[in-house]
Amino acid sequence: MKQKSMYALSIGERLLAPTPPFFKKLKNIGLTLAAISAAIIAAPVALPTIVVTIASYLAVAGSVIAAVSQTTVEL
Repeated sequence: MKQKSMYALSIGERLLAPTPPFFKKLKNIGLTLAAISAAIIAAPVALPTIVVTIASYLAVAGSVIAAVSQTTVEL
């Protein structure tokens, strides 16, 4: 029977595998960035368009950072 290499993990296996400490911190930074930008976007006061635009870009960037950091595993 052929043994699976670390490079051939499925997405589910990657999500359940241990994450290195650096990427745990990076994931938390990404989630915080996404949460802060979501609060800015949903603010009940009228904000300048540029602030809302930058917040939307930061929300996407934070979400991508968090997702990529979650799928990183130790070799």
